[in-house]
Amino acid sequence: MGNGHGHRQHRNSANGSVPQKPSGSGYRYGPSDHVAHVPSSNQTAQSKSSTNMLSLPYGHVDCSLRALAGQAEGFGRFAVGGLHGPLYHVTTLADDGPGSLRDACRRKEPLWIVFEVSGTVPLSSYLNVSSYKTIDGRGQKIKLIGKGLRLKECEHVIICNLEFEGGRGHDVDGIQIKPNSKHIWIDRCSLRDYDDGLIDITRGSTDITISRCHFSQHDKTMLIGADPSNTGDRCMRVTIHHCFFDGTRQRHPRVRFAKVHLYNNYTRNWGIYAVCASVESQIYSQCNIYEAGQKKVAFKYLTEKATDKEEAASGIIRSEGDLFVTGTQSGLMTEDIKCNEFHPSEYYPTWTVAPPTDDLKHVLRHHTGSQRVPRPADAPVVAQ
Repeated sequence: MGNGHGHRQHRNSANGSVPQKPSGSGYRYGPSDHVAHVPSSNQTAQSKSSTNMLSLPYGHVDCSLRALAGQAEGFGRFAVGGLHGPLYHVTTLADDGPGSLRDACRRKEPLWIVFEVSGTVPLSSYLNVSSYKTIDGRGQKIKLIGKGLRLKECEHVIICNLEFEGGRGHDVDGIQIKPNSKHIWIDRCSLRDYDDGLIDITRGSTDITISRCHFSQHDKTMLIGADPSNTGDRCMRVTIHHCFFDGTRQRHPRVRFAKVHLYNNYTRNWGIYAVCASVESQIYSQCNIYEAGQKKVAFKYLTEKATDKEEAASGIIRSEGDLFVTGTQSGLMTEDIKCNEFHPSEYYPTWTVAPPTDDLKHVLRHHTGSQRVPRPADAPVVAQ
């Protein structure tokens, strides 16, 4: 699937020197790298002739089944899913009953859930996922329709290589994360055409990473932070990287209160805006590609009043190394907001990021979402 690691850069913590990185490859962004690395015109030219060098992160996670656990970058990096539980084999596409996905997800013990069948699972109601679960669709083609997954007051959940399509009903999201859930990783999923959101993260849910996902055929794509009355959402932290927002209309994401790190995403042809910062949100947008269609402004600010404040406020967006193409206007506010902004290095030491080139755009178009990859062999867990 072309997702092996590229060359990585590590900052020398003793003297702050940065080794020369190969053009066109992914590289590590260290804790004191407070300015995004953008390729020179010469590097860009070299990059165009070296597409094969550019690759998505997590190339090693398919070497064995459980190598996925604890390997996320960003705020969700501690998610272990069902690492320490047995395999649960889904043997039926039925909505419920023995051998079903719903049966596996409701169980209280840690489980690594794999599929022995391919096809469509029709959900008649939200499928609630309990703590310490990995839902691993590698090796099969699994599509969830009708409703979606709900992660409610749970922790350590990994969702990998699934399709979500055609969710119907009031407040029906593809993946709904609320309330008070944490340590979540959503990787290599395809989501489209739900009546509400594709992924909604609200009501104190935090430490979440969304990576290598493909979003399409949708309006309100991703909401982070419920409404201005939910001041408890100030704790929320989310990383979104190497995702493809493919003609979806808005909310890539829309954020209230939370700290959000966006890097190496490709957002194109939105209908209203790409990214929206609302009440007290802090968004760090790094080396993303924003490609406008008819609507040209990428960033939007909405002013709202938190219920425990006397004055209304919008959020803040810091853009470093982003690429705005096809006449895209950033829409960034010009006020000095540095005293309020966050930097990801305050929370995690390294992450894999590449320059926003045509090579990156090509890889994100063709290698995000659910992939045809074999299910890796299981291996014993080595106690630490």
